[in-house]
Amino acid sequence: MPEPAATLDALLDRAAVLGHGGLRFVDRHEHADFLSWGEVRERALATAGGMAALGIGRGERVVLVFPTGPEFFDAFFGALLAGAVPVPLYPPVRLGRLAEYHRRTARMIELAGARLVLADRRVRRLLGATVERAQPALGCRLPGDLPPAEAGWRPPGCAPGDLALVQFSSGTTVEPKPVALTHRAIVDQTRALNSFWPVGEQSGVSWLPLYHDMGLIGCVFPALERPAELTLLPPEAFVARPALWLRAVSRYRATVSPAPNFAYALCLHKVRDEEMEGVDLSSWFAALNGAEPVAPEVLRAFNRRFARWGLRREALTPVYGLSEAALAVTFSALDRPFASARFDRAALAGEGRAEPMGAERTEPVAGDDGDANGGIELASVGRPVPGFELAILPRGADGGRPPAPGAAPPLADGRVGRVWVRGPSLMEGYLGRPEETARVLVGGWLDTGDLGFLHRGELYLTGRAKDVVILRGRNHSPAEIEESLAGVAGLRRGCAVAVSHRPDSSTSSAAEGERLLLFVEADRAATAADRDALPALCGRAVLAATGLAVGATFVLDPGTLPRTSSGKLRRGETLARHLAGRLDPPAPVNALRLAGELARSGLAFARAGRARRAAGEGGSG
Repeated sequence: MPEPAATLDALLDRAAVLGHGGLRFVDRHEHADFLSWGEVRERALATAGGMAALGIGRGERVVLVFPTGPEFFDAFFGALLAGAVPVPLYPPVRLGRLAEYHRRTARMIELAGARLVLADRRVRRLLGATVERAQPALGCRLPGDLPPAEAGWRPPGCAPGDLALVQFSSGTTVEPKPVALTHRAIVDQTRALNSFWPVGEQSGVSWLPLYHDMGLIGCVFPALERPAELTLLPPEAFVARPALWLRAVSRYRATVSPAPNFAYALCLHKVRDEEMEGVDLSSWFAALNGAEPVAPEVLRAFNRRFARWGLRREALTPVYGLSEAALAVTFSALDRPFASARFDRAALAGEGRAEPMGAERTEPVAGDDGDANGGIELASVGRPVPGFELAILPRGADGGRPPAPGAAPPLADGRVGRVWVRGPSLMEGYLGRPEETARVLVGGWLDTGDLGFLHRGELYLTGRAKDVVILRGRNHSPAEIEESLAGVAGLRRGCAVAVSHRPDSSTSSAAEGERLLLFVEADRAATAADRDALPALCGRAVLAATGLAVGATFVLDPGTLPRTSSGKLRRGETLARHLAGRLDPPAPVNALRLAGELARSGLAFARAGRARRAAGEGGSG
C-alpha cells in the first residue's frame, strides 16, 4: 500500500498505482465514458510535458477555461504535474453577456498573473477579446496543440507548502479575489471531508461546475484521495433536466452528492414523476446543501416529494464553507435529520439573544410545513469539521472593521455577530494582494464576512455583513425578504434582489431615510398585465411575511440581475448598476450574433498574436 500522499500530484500517482476508481462523464443523453485514475494521469502527463516544453516553469499560473469533460482534467492535473498552478475559470455560458464576461475574465487572468490560458476548442473560439485584454505571455492554446515533451522530461514534483490552486472567490459582494491554496491546505481539507463518510466503497455524483470549489475540492479531490469513482454531469444538462442528477445517483449507487439550495428547489418544480421510473435513491448517504442560504422548507418539500423513491430524511445535510477555507467549515450531523428552529426577527437583527420560538425540530417531518408563530426559520449548518474552530465576534461599530479574535471576547450563544474561523485548510492569502489579505487573516483567524450565531454548539447563519438590509437603524435579512416572493405569480423563481438605499441628500426624498428596494425579474411567460401587477403583489407579499413596507419595485427582463460565476445574485452590484443606469437585460442571442462574436474573437486573437510577436513572445492565439 503506497504511503499517504501530501500533495495533489502525489494523490494522483497513488490513485493510479492502486488501480481502482476514476471519473465517469455522463452527457445529456445519459451516455457515459469512464477514465480510470491511471488513464487520467497518463493523459495529464502528456499535457504536462507540453507545458514544460512551452516554457511553463514551477509555480507559474495557468488559466483553465473548460466545460466539464476529460480535457479539463488533462489541463488541471497536467499543470500540477508540470509544477505549475492551475487557475480554473468559468467558460462563457451567458452569450448575451459576453462583453461583461470579457472584462471580468481578463481581470481575473491579470490578477492571477497567468502566462498561459488553456481552453477547449469550442470555448477558445469565443475568448479572443478576453485574451486581447489580458495579454497572457503565451496566449490561449488547446491542450492537444501543445508541443511534445522534451526527451527525458520528468515531472518535477511538488512540496506540501507549494501553491496548488488559485480559486477565485464567488464575488457576491465585491470583485472576485484570487484565493491562494497550498497542497497542504487542500489535502487537509480533502481528508477532513473523507472522514465523514463510512469506511468502504464510495461513489459520488456531481453536476457542479469544476471551476467552483464545491465541485472541484468537494467532489473530485475526495474521490481521488479514497480513491473512488466520481460521476460528472455537465451543469447545463442538470439545469435543463434536473432529473438527470437523481437518475445518476440511482444508476451509479452514489453515496455522496452535494448541491446548492436552488438545485433542490429546481428538482421540486421540474422533475416529472415519469422521469423517476425505476429510480432508487436509498444509497444517497449525504445530500449536502451549501454554497448559498439553506431554506428548511425546500428540504422538507424535497424529502416529501422523493421519499417514495427511497430518499432517506437523514441524508439532507446543510453545510457551510467558503473558498478562503478551501471549502468546508461546518457539517450537520449525518446520522439524524437536519435541525431547524424559528427565531425572533429583532434578535437576529442584533437586538437581544436569539432563542428558538417554540419547540426546536429535526427535519424533515412528513406533512409539516413549519410553524405559524412568526419569526424567521433557520437551518443549523452544524458543527466545525475536524481541525476547525469558530468564534462569533461583534460586528464592528457603524459597519467598521470588526475586532479580531483576542481583541474582544466571543459573543455568548444566541448573539448574532461576525463569523471567524480557524483551521488547517485556510488560504495563504489573496494572491498578490497583501492589504486585502491582512484585512481578513488576523493571527491565524479568518474573518468570513458572514453573520451568524451559535446555538447549542451549532452554527446558524443570518446573512452576509455587506448584504444586510438596514431600515430605520434596524438590520433585516435580504434572503428572508427575497424568499417571501417565492409564490408571487408572474415572478421568475429565485430571481429577486432586496437592498436598502438612502437617496442622495440633494433629492427631495432624502428625508425618507433608507428605503427597501426590490429588483425582480418577470417570468418569460408573463404578460404585460402580469408585469404591471408585480409591484403591488410583491409589496403585499413582503409586508405579510416580514412587516416591511417596500419603497419601490423594479420589474426587469429575464437575465438582467447580475450573478457570480456560480450563479449567486450580486445584490450590491444590482444597486450600483441601477444607480448608474446600467441595469440592462442581456443582448438577444441568435445565429447572426453568434457568428459576429466568433468573427470579432478571431480578429482579437490576431491582434493579440501580433502584439506578442512584437514583444518577442512566441506562440499562437
